[in-house]
Amino acid sequence: MSVLTRRHFAGGLSALLAAPALAGRAFAQARFDFTIPQGVTQGGTTTISRVPTAQPIVAMTFDDGPHQSLTPQLLDILRARNIRATFYLIGRRVAMYPDLTRRIAAEGHEIGNHTWTHPRLTSLGNTSLLRELDRTSAAINAVAGRPPVTMRPPYGLLSPRQRGLIYAERRLPTVLWSVDPEDWRRPGSSVVASRIVSHAHTGAVILSHDIIGATVHAMPAALDGLTARGYRFVTVSELMGWPRWDSRTMGFTPALGAPG
Repeated sequence: MSVLTRRHFAGGLSALLAAPALAGRAFAQARFDFTIPQGVTQGGTTTISRVPTAQPIVAMTFDDGPHQSLTPQLLDILRARNIRATFYLIGRRVAMYPDLTRRIAAEGHEIGNHTWTHPRLTSLGNTSLLRELDRTSAAINAVAGRPPVTMRPPYGLLSPRQRGLIYAERRLPTVLWSVDPEDWRRPGSSVVASRIVSHAHTGAVILSHDIIGATVHAMPAALDGLTARGYRFVTVSELMGWPRWDSRTMGFTPALGAPG
């Protein structure tokens, strides 16, 4: 269930990225004063894959959306259980589905940055890398009223140097995962649910994708199974001990990257 297994999966998303580019210039990420707590990082000082804690808490995360029909189904499932999750959204899809993005934020979920076009970031130079993040942060801010405070690289691909650059320039820690049900291999709903429940642990960051129908259909069994084992659900920010994303009031200033 490692990051490496996903690095061989690079196809299948191009058809999802046909939305027109968001108008307007890219914005610089607002700088927050919250630092990454000691002891929560793995793979470098700016990378989180799990958080050591004695509390039975996990963070459910969903990548590559929003999806016009599957994400609303997932939101209904989460709302029925009063569960908040973290959605790592693709910027172009945010621009395509602003109302759906707004619903994600309005229902108390956290939104993270998953780049504008879902590229292999290791193939990009610094300028292109930051542009992918800035356009996405600007789109999320325009729709939800606040920028993301964490990012997740497509396919888990990001060099240590790039992780350091992103944190130094945009104050975005890289969030990976410690539980991967490999739903992108499409093993079926029952397998996805079983893998999530059986591999869960305290402080886990659980990876999944709300653009895959079987994954969304697996969520009732997965979430109920985790609850039956005593786990509680938090967002990524909460898992790290940060303020909840929907409680933050710091603004997003063009170009300057300063709090508003």
